Amino acid sequence: MADRNLCMSCGACCAAFRVSFYWAEGDDAIAGGVPVNLTIKVNPLRRAMRHTGISHPRCIALNGRPGRRVRCRIYERRPSVCRDFEPSWKGGARNPLCDKARVAFGLEPLLPDP
Repeated sequence: MADRNLCMSCGACCAAFRVSFYWAEGDDAIAGGVPVNLTIKVNPLRRAMRHTGISHPRCIALNGRPGRRVRCRIYERRPSVCRDFEPSWKGGARNPLCDKARVAFGLEPLLPDP
């Protein structure tokens, strides 16, 4: 995968899972945090990005069409769960959640670089 950012042409994970995170990542708790107006309260300690806790999730911050060209409108302010999510093989290991999200959008699972 070298220097390619495959996420910019995928975005499947942003439209496949609930994006929940610790409440204190919000911009009402820390400067430059996740914009709270784009989140919902899950419980006293957790928030989630709007539109990700439904049967056909799609993060409110996702622009574009998964499997095509996509971008995150809050990339620099995205929650830790998004920052920590890596495409399969980026760190030398398969990410089964990445593969699951890609398959849900008719995309092939990623393969390791030869």
